[in-house]
Amino acid sequence: AIVLIMNFQLTDDQEMFVESVRRFACAHLQEGAVERVRSPNYPWDAAKLIADQQLMGITLPEEDGGLGGTLMDAVLAVEQITLVCPRSADVLHAGNFGPARALSEYGTPAQKQKHLEPTLSGNGLVAIGMTEPEAGSALTELKTTATRDGDGYRINGTKVFTTHSMDATSILAYVRFGPGIDGIGSVLIDIKAEGLTFGETSKYMSGDLWRQLYFKDIFISAHDVLLTEGGFKKQISAFNAERIGNSARALAFGRHAFNIAREHVLYRRQFGRRLCDFQGTQWKFAEMAMKLESAQLVLYKAATNADKGLPSATETAMAKHICNQVGFEVANDAMQTMGATGYSESTLVDYCMRRARGLQIAGGSLEMMKNKIAEGVFECRFPQRLPSD
Repeated sequence: AIVLIMNFQLTDDQEMFVESVRRFACAHLQEGAVERVRSPNYPWDAAKLIADQQLMGITLPEEDGGLGGTLMDAVLAVEQITLVCPRSADVLHAGNFGPARALSEYGTPAQKQKHLEPTLSGNGLVAIGMTEPEAGSALTELKTTATRDGDGYRINGTKVFTTHSMDATSILAYVRFGPGIDGIGSVLIDIKAEGLTFGETSKYMSGDLWRQLYFKDIFISAHDVLLTEGGFKKQISAFNAERIGNSARALAFGRHAFNIAREHVLYRRQFGRRLCDFQGTQWKFAEMAMKLESAQLVLYKAATNADKGLPSATETAMAKHICNQVGFEVANDAMQTMGATGYSESTLVDYCMRRARGLQIAGGSLEMMKNKIAEGVFECRFPQRLPSD
């Protein structure tokens, strides 16, 4: 008989890493945590501190300025930073997932020097321009074009809901070189490029700001192309790692709110008793704890298996769905247990709830994740678009 032994404990090295990140966060990021989440600006102060601690590029190869660690290491770091300073988790995410990984995986030495190195040092920030007015979940409907012009390309189109569009130093934009899915690739655009203009500033429910990006005849050289025709599938495969980071943050937002609420009900008294002495409160926290534990196991499985290669689309979708949902539900329940104190801005519970809610949309909606999971269940694709005539 085959005996399957599963170890749910972190390794000694992982435990040491977690402890070192926790100590750093408490010593350098705890002070000012509330101020950071209330500010619409990117926390550049935290970016420098995190970079100096060598927590940017955890999963990237050492030759790219990274640590050569695992995706699980990055998840553990995201958790610990979020539990102390939720806003600083944005910095850690930017330096370990998304454009940073894409640049490390597919970028040329010159591209890495110009765009990746500043990110890893805390001096730069690459935003990813994917969503368009008519291309959200249906990303392959994007209309931003890259048209050959001599030795380079002219970029025309627009992007909306671009995270970090207020603070980015460059944009990794998905563009269309030709028709169909195989015609999609990506280019790097400097934020000061001639022809790049911005729409009015808008605000998300979380308080974060964004602005529409307009590309009008922006000229880029061939050296600014990250992936040309046929690059879309590579980009989406790498994007699964982005969803692991999204999942880790969402779940950690929920746990952060849980921790705050737990302390509140331990000491807050009503009717002559602590709130935690009431069975209704006990059951609510028992339910929250079970949700957090269950979601964390799914997340850790996806992250651990991803270290054996590119993340599984099915496992990643499961992790994102459950972590997004649990992170929001737990933060919302934590707020309820704290009453007006949780609803106010005197703690970070309201912020955690709003951010977790936004992550249910960012990086692929919960509905799209269910579609991905169903494809894994039935081992076939279920195209959402109508068949062409």
